Amino acid sequence: MSGLEGRHAVVTGAAGVLGTAVAQAFHDVGARVTGIDIVAADASWPVVIADLTDRDATAEALAGVGPVDILANIAGGFTMGDTVETTSDETWDFMFDLNARTVLNAVRAAVPGMRERGSGRIVNIGARAALRGTGAMGAYCASKSVVLRLTETLSDELKGNGINVNCILPSIIDTPRNRSDMPGADFSKWVAPAEVAAVALFLASDAANAVHGASIPVEGLS
Repeated sequence: MSGLEGRHAVVTGAAGVLGTAVAQAFHDVGARVTGIDIVAADASWPVVIADLTDRDATAEALAGVGPVDILANIAGGFTMGDTVETTSDETWDFMFDLNARTVLNAVRAAVPGMRERGSGRIVNIGARAALRGTGAMGAYCASKSVVLRLTETLSDELKGNGINVNCILPSIIDTPRNRSDMPGADFSKWVAPAEVAAVALFLASDAANAVHGASIPVEGLS
């Protein structure tokens, strides 16, 4: 993949299924990979343990890994089942912390260095659900829609500094947890983590030099 060899790619949520796939994809094309997650991971690259919902902890983790060429914001999560009027403060805060605040904290830590160097790539993970509200998924849809707006705003602010910011919108990702939660589904229609990772590689590569503020659907056959 053009331009990725030797670049430093920081992957948040690197202990999760999608984060592992993205980190592996960057590793396979010769990037230097550092993962950040709240839990340890058995990986071929270092994984820094940090609470990405905490601004100071995120800043400390990013400062400790050196200059960041590529920031892949993969940390996030999903919950559903509550209608809007029954959504608790805890569920609302959990979704916004996990899906939006982690992105905010990571970019606040990484962007100043990218500005100084006049280059960088930021790849965020949104969701198809961010495009339209769905019943019993209000907190999740709202939190992922924030990721879209942050992507667009960051792109507008940073493209003049040689920094590309884009977003991927997966549908249902084929993970063990999703298979367990939806055993009757047709898994063949879901998106494999490696397929999402391939789009992240493209957005981080020189081939995407002219792509700014995009939200790219990755939906498989679903």
